[in-house]
Amino acid sequence: MQAEMKYEEAVVQLEAIVRKMENDEFDIDELTEQLKNAQQLLKLCKDKLTKTETEVKNLLQNVAEE
Repeated sequence: MQAEMKYEEAVVQLEAIVRKMENDEFDIDELTEQLKNAQQLLKLCKDKLTKTETEVKNLLQNVAEE
């Protein structure tokens, strides 16, 4: 997985994994691997959202203090 993957790219990959799971397109070996991949993508998304939320709060606080 790319170290600097964009949030939107991760979401697209997650959606593709979910779609394939819903359509039973993975065999058991692929399913395990794709679930691991999805777990990493979810962590990446969560981390990016948390970081962005913190940055927005800090910016808003700075604006309020000016």
